[in-house]
Amino acid sequence: VATLDGAAAYRDAEFVVIAAPTNYDPQRNFFDTSAGEEVVGKVMSVNPQAVVVIKSTVPVGYTSALRKKLGCGNILFSPEFLRESMALYDNLYPSRIIVGYPKMIDEFDEENAAIRAIAGNHLEEAAHTFAGLLQEGAIKEDVPVLFMGLKEAEAVKLFANTYLALRVSYFNELDTYAEVKGLDTQAIINGIGLDPRIGTHYNNPSFGYGGY
Repeated sequence: VATLDGAAAYRDAEFVVIAAPTNYDPQRNFFDTSAGEEVVGKVMSVNPQAVVVIKSTVPVGYTSALRKKLGCGNILFSPEFLRESMALYDNLYPSRIIVGYPKMIDEFDEENAAIRAIAGNHLEEAAHTFAGLLQEGAIKEDVPVLFMGLKEAEAVKLFANTYLALRVSYFNELDTYAEVKGLDTQAIINGIGLDPRIGTHYNNPSFGYGGY
């Protein structure tokens, strides 16, 4: 049931997914994570037993730092891999499912009895349960599922974004060269795309919104 009442939505939830914007500010050189932190704080005040799953793009180490900052151990990180205008399709046919959880008890866990009590096996089980929910919601069968540490999961998202941005830049440069030299851009792309190491996907000169 859809609702605008956050407290009502969080009260009986087993999982709360955070997909708040974390736009990167190149001038200040940081991700604005304030919206997500505000939501996590509200969830904790209403239902401290809920497992919070962050899907927003965040810096490496953010989730661990947030656990310490807010005193909340029930936080997982599961990156989303959604393209512009293709979000529904990419949820139904995901390329992979990744869930990060604390692989070991950190200094915060050692110092905080409440966090220590819910660390370890509890979050590992929660990670597998959440991955199962994503699998159930997908139409695609046999979706690859990976479990890893929080920082590794955060890094997967950032490095995937970086690679795709480089790929867009590459084909944009190819297009610029072809235009300057009076060449057929598409013919060149078709020729190099048949190399299986390059492939025929995500190779159209564009602003990068999907690249197909």
